[in-house]
Amino acid sequence: MSPLNVHIKHAGNKHDLQLDPEKPPVAFKEAVYQCTGVPVDRMKIMVKGGVLKDDSDWTKIGPKEDQTFMVIGTAGELPKPPAEPIKFLEDMNDTELADAIGMPVGLTNLGNTCYMSATIQALRAIPELQSALVESRDLNPIARSLRDLYTSMSRSTGGVMPLAFLNVLRDAVPQFAERSRTGNGYAQQDAEECWTQVTNRLRDVPGASTLGSSSTRTKFIDQYMTGTLIRTLSSPEAPDEPPSVNEESVLKVECNITVSTNFMLSGIMEALNQPVIKHSPTLGREATYNSRSRLSRLPTYLSVHMVRFTWRRDINKKAKIMRKVKFPSEFDALDIATDELRERMRPVASRRSEIEKARDERRKVRKRTRAGVPAAQAPTVNVNSTTEANPEVPGSGDIEVDGPGPEQPVGGELRPEEWYREQEKAELEALVDPSIKGDIGASQTGVYDLVAIITHKGAAADSGHYIAFVARHALTGKEEDQDWIKFDDDKVSVFPAEKLSTLDGGGEDSAAYVLIYKSKGL
Repeated sequence: MSPLNVHIKHAGNKHDLQLDPEKPPVAFKEAVYQCTGVPVDRMKIMVKGGVLKDDSDWTKIGPKEDQTFMVIGTAGELPKPPAEPIKFLEDMNDTELADAIGMPVGLTNLGNTCYMSATIQALRAIPELQSALVESRDLNPIARSLRDLYTSMSRSTGGVMPLAFLNVLRDAVPQFAERSRTGNGYAQQDAEECWTQVTNRLRDVPGASTLGSSSTRTKFIDQYMTGTLIRTLSSPEAPDEPPSVNEESVLKVECNITVSTNFMLSGIMEALNQPVIKHSPTLGREATYNSRSRLSRLPTYLSVHMVRFTWRRDINKKAKIMRKVKFPSEFDALDIATDELRERMRPVASRRSEIEKARDERRKVRKRTRAGVPAAQAPTVNVNSTTEANPEVPGSGDIEVDGPGPEQPVGGELRPEEWYREQEKAELEALVDPSIKGDIGASQTGVYDLVAIITHKGAAADSGHYIAFVARHALTGKEEDQDWIKFDDDKVSVFPAEKLSTLDGGGEDSAAYVLIYKSKGL
């Protein structure tokens, strides 16, 4: 249906504007607000059948060309033009940039679109993706629309209406254009399915390129978000039958939830180790096989799907698993890696753990020094950042340090922290396996920090509400930003990191559904 030229009447004044029946009523309300100054949440627009609601169906209202609508509500202050010209992020200095992204913006719910909003906000925890979108020219409609949406969000100080992206998404994936069973508005959709559909349609976005790299991966999603899963099938009933080995690319790992699942890792292992019934060529009949899957490649960003929705045959309906499952803020993914990958990554992981302990000790010494405790009275700590040569690790012990060693602080004081960080990074780089170093986007440590969570709130599988939680440091790039940001559609608030455990599940409140982990760097 084409846009209609209509009129609105408010406080004795008449305004002309367009009504697009293809867009949700909230878009029309926003246009009315721009004319009248009546806030959307205090606005009443009289239509056939009563008052226009955010999820009203235009086909039932039947608006006509040149129709006049009565608007009731007290006008507030009309939106003002910016006091200063818009300044783009690339033109800001560090201070202005920090102020601009201090509190990110939310997204207006356009009628059961919380699943999409949560997905978009969680993807913002991957700044490399935003950079890749900006730097790319030939993008498909979803990638191009997502890039434009992120640009709008970076330039706005208020909620953003993701209408253009929603329309593109519904065109690309008709599932998201389904109507509710009552026919009143669009149906609620699944955030994990949205995450999967969007990331799959970003597969054409070009990735990073490094001169001399041995990697054959050239696309961003393949480089930074895709793991390689090795699945081995063997049957105890046919011990002489050679195991079959298959390799596949995966965008996420599953965490199965059973009556005995208490921790995320145990749920993942449950999904990776599954019994399978299939035909045995040597036995000539159906046999039980053990399916053992492990990751032979760990990407920079590892997504975990908490399988909270399952099909109940007894009621012939999709149901939600309410069980509480604890997830870690720091995840050691070497537990789910192949034996070969684990051995290649172990030197870096082990040494990095030792370095983190040394950093904690240095922090304690500096804290005591700031408190006025003389250096002579400070506890003796090992702040060494280098390691002795390990014959099993090529390149270890080759780092030379000029001047006093780390265990002999200059003038009785610790060196600047930057000095230790440079030594530590150089040492770890020497320990990285060459095959991993040449694989752009692969994790070099195997240890991950949690950076984003999509949660589901409610007891029903086909309804409820989705919310995104994103680590603030993932948005600002500042290590000291330890709090999280809660994105509840257009409502954005600070969420203390110590409250993350409340998202474990166990009730109808928000429960972790999709988790995004970022590999710790060197």
